[in-house]
Amino acid sequence: MLRALVILLVLANLGSYAWQTGWLAPLGLVPRGSHEPQRVEQQLRPEAVRLLNGQRPAVPAPAPVTASPSSSVPAPAPSAAQAGAPVAASVPGDAPASAAPAPTACWEAGGFEAAQVELLRAELRLLGLSDSAWRLTEVNSAGRWIVYMGRYDNAAQVNAKKAELRELGVDFREVSVTGLAPGLSLGTFSSEAAAQTALQQVLRKGVKTARVAQERAPSTSYSLRLPAITSAQRDSIQSLGPAMGNRQLAACAG
Repeated sequence: MLRALVILLVLANLGSYAWQTGWLAPLGLVPRGSHEPQRVEQQLRPEAVRLLNGQRPAVPAPAPVTASPSSSVPAPAPSAAQAGAPVAASVPGDAPASAAPAPTACWEAGGFEAAQVELLRAELRLLGLSDSAWRLTEVNSAGRWIVYMGRYDNAAQVNAKKAELRELGVDFREVSVTGLAPGLSLGTFSSEAAAQTALQQVLRKGVKTARVAQERAPSTSYSLRLPAITSAQRDSIQSLGPAMGNRQLAACAG
């Protein structure tokens, strides 16, 4: 059985070799490629091969065109300058003019306490104002002392004391400070010593119930100055509410 199988394989190989080499052509057994020689010819076309990264053949320059004597070329139209029309000058890189900046002015307000200053600084920065656009200045106020008469119970007592002072030739003014009003001041001074000296003078004139009192204690406040802001910025600052403490911005004095 094995021998027969080997013999069949040998015969099959011999038949295949004879068919491929064309020995069986007289019997009409020809390989498929020999019936379609054009396929073999199309497999190889060296003239159609083009290297994509190779050197490209030089392209010949086009031949110059020679105008015939009978041909006529139309003359170019005259330019606007030749025709006498005005020519608009155009400068490369020119940009349209920007809008003029809004006018600015100097504004200020005073009397801010230390607690308000921190809030005011924060609000001004939230509005987008740089630190150079505003300035807070510390203002130190000395104490104020007066030669004082009072405190009276009613307006009738005040009017009676006013009449006595007029008879003695002593000047006075009404005091409206909390804790001292209603009362009268016979002089205002920047130190207690100066007020004591003035008190001795009015006592010699016949005033009996006067004494020295402090009308205002020494204090520190802050003033806000905005050297150059627009009207829109002024409105925004004026509407800050608690940070401004109901103060009104006024034009800078100088």
